[in-house]
Amino acid sequence: MPATDLDVLIAAAKAAGEIAMRYSGPATRRWDKPGGAGPVTEADLAVNDMLHATLCAARPDYGWLSEETEDTADRLSHDRVFIVDPIDGTRSFADGSGTWAHALAVAEQGIVTAGVVYLPRRKLIYTAAAGAGAFVNGEPISPSRQDSLRAADILATKPNMEAVHWKPGQVPDFTRAYRPSLAYRMALVAEGRFDGMLTLRPCWEWDIAAGDLILREAGAACTDRRGAPLRFNNPHPTLDGVVAAGPVVHRLIRDALHPS
Repeated sequence: MPATDLDVLIAAAKAAGEIAMRYSGPATRRWDKPGGAGPVTEADLAVNDMLHATLCAARPDYGWLSEETEDTADRLSHDRVFIVDPIDGTRSFADGSGTWAHALAVAEQGIVTAGVVYLPRRKLIYTAAAGAGAFVNGEPISPSRQDSLRAADILATKPNMEAVHWKPGQVPDFTRAYRPSLAYRMALVAEGRFDGMLTLRPCWEWDIAAGDLILREAGAACTDRRGAPLRFNNPHPTLDGVVAAGPVVHRLIRDALHPS
């Protein structure tokens, strides 16, 4: 029986972990990308090369979008596209921390249909396929049912709490936490370990594609900052922030956010 897209992603993510674990830590060669685009390491490139070769060989008719591959318009002509972050949380990776992830997804006509977020150092693999539920290490997951924003634990950086983002007098008083990998933050919400997450800056598609499906298949709400569903493989591969949570907390966050 031919492997499903999810099978292909899981195998590729595990192979990525084997490569990355040979590099992780301060000895890894690291440099800054041009234009303030953030750091990159030799491991990012090694993982990217393997994923590109492996995934494109498995699905030669799919397009390709990756943080570590120069983007071209070719992917826009494909109904299905791989969306890949070889290492999400590169700073954490280079520092030797365990909170970095491989994030792999397939999107079909803009909608993610298979996704994997894999944290090799934590031995956690989050997986989802459209219509089949979401899992961590093979066990089904579901989001928190928290119904109070004040009592919620939310993954968000401090700049997201600036008053400019919220309706007058409605900056929420939830408990704020942080994890370096955006894909991991999304997976943690899908698993119910946090009540929600938000990032109000533009987000690269490769950071959030896999997490979007994992959240939705777990039963969480996941939208951009204005409440619109996330759609992928855009000509400029960014989206207008992410708000993800259980249904009630998601609505409460959206109600408090400034509409502009």
